[in-house]
Amino acid sequence: MNHSSSDQSLYIESDGEDERKNLSEEEDDGAFSDYSEAHNQNQHHSKPSSYSTAWPKSYRQSIDLYGSLPSPSPGFLGNSSLSRFGSSFMSLTRRHTPESLPAVTKPLLVDEEAAKRKRSSHSLLPSKASSMVSHEMAISNDSSFGQAVLNGVNVLCGVGILSTPYAVKEGGWLGLLILFAFGILCFYTGLLLRYCLDSHPDIQTYPDIGHAAFGTTGRILVSIILYLELYAMSVEYIILESDNLSSLFPNAAMSIGGFHLDAPHLFALLTTIAVLPTVWLRDLSILSYISAGGVIASVLVVLCLFWVGLVDEVGIHSKGTPLNLATLPVSVGLYGYCYSGHGVFPNIYTSMAKPSQFPAVLLTCFGICTLMYAGVAVMGYSMFGESTESQFTLNMPQDLVASKIALWTTVVSPFTKYALTLSPVAMSLEELIPSNYGKSRSYAIAIRSVLAFSTLLVGLAIPFFGLVMSLIGSFLTMLITLILPPACFLSILRTKVTPTQVAICIVIITVGAVCSAIGTYSALAEIIEKLST
Repeated sequence: MNHSSSDQSLYIESDGEDERKNLSEEEDDGAFSDYSEAHNQNQHHSKPSSYSTAWPKSYRQSIDLYGSLPSPSPGFLGNSSLSRFGSSFMSLTRRHTPESLPAVTKPLLVDEEAAKRKRSSHSLLPSKASSMVSHEMAISNDSSFGQAVLNGVNVLCGVGILSTPYAVKEGGWLGLLILFAFGILCFYTGLLLRYCLDSHPDIQTYPDIGHAAFGTTGRILVSIILYLELYAMSVEYIILESDNLSSLFPNAAMSIGGFHLDAPHLFALLTTIAVLPTVWLRDLSILSYISAGGVIASVLVVLCLFWVGLVDEVGIHSKGTPLNLATLPVSVGLYGYCYSGHGVFPNIYTSMAKPSQFPAVLLTCFGICTLMYAGVAVMGYSMFGESTESQFTLNMPQDLVASKIALWTTVVSPFTKYALTLSPVAMSLEELIPSNYGKSRSYAIAIRSVLAFSTLLVGLAIPFFGLVMSLIGSFLTMLITLILPPACFLSILRTKVTPTQVAICIVIITVGAVCSAIGTYSALAEIIEKLST
């Protein structure tokens, strides 16, 4: 097969990245280098060449857009970017395979010299290169320590922070120990993913790890779980918008064709209609720039909560409950949801200029996010006590300036994140369209529209933000963060692991399975109870 010069440059770039990774591994601890030999003794799981040709091929690029903070280059709003943005809807006429994503997924604050060196490899793949694998699309390997930390915090510190006071209400003060325990365990399983990535240079994403561990079945299973989590997060955004906008405008209502829509239903529908055009976009680079403010938004909401509690007149009123065993399983799922970032960790690791710094990056990310989660949980529950809502913004007095800032920040943020969260799911489904239909614009728009309105229907059917989050955290996040990483680690590197590592992995899998079963059952039981009343 003949390739254009741009194709050849992509292959050369990929080789250079492998060499850099090998050099960085030599500089790392000797214990880590031993793991690179494991793949030679585990070839019966799958062939390396099959990692990048099996579904989903679009995972790497779509998750880079979802989880990486792009470079705020002064020219990013220039003519070229605006023209890409303006033509995004028409560009749906091309098939949505991995090559359709723009290569503007560089981390935050990439050095100008490094950007110049990579510029030639960050162009769109030719339309005929649909057979090229996702790993052959050049991804920036110039992410510094600080940039990687920002990416990690941006992924970890999401809407879960709004429900940490509610988690304390459900589990009691002692339930906070679960938050810290999950933080430690998830940090360790994040390191296990790194060992799996180091076992072979062709393994670069979480589905690749599942493929290497359990073959094609493992790849498909891991991918489905990851996409289900992203889809469920999109549902949470709809519920979040409905709840917060309803608190701002409680008397809003509308009648359409004989159907009366109260405030929650109306704002859920309006939110879906508002975000639908962004879901149709093929070039999500502009949204990626805007959503880079996710870290700032989280910090701003936290500061507003502390301002209302310490400076304004709300103050500390509740001593709280030490332990609430009846609803403790619900808090397990809420705390588990707080650390749902493992699907992006492999992308962060493979984009680092110095991969040996990844453990320090993970430690910093988990440390920052755990302190923020714990601080918000303590402050929110101390302020609102047993009246704490599933989102602490709903408890904040609306006549205060800080409360208004927190509410509107919470409302605006999902409008940029929704499309980035749902697009990986849409792209994975578009890969399944036969090639003779895949180039039709109508198919792409139909898939994305159906996905968007299905999140609306699910959100309206189960409008319980906290319980849905607990269900996601118990069922999906536990699988992604506590069960699958050690299982894949033991499968890929079983000839190299020590008895201590085996014991630790078995303990983590057991803890994850027990917490997942108890939390899922409890969340489902409460959802069914609320729906039946």
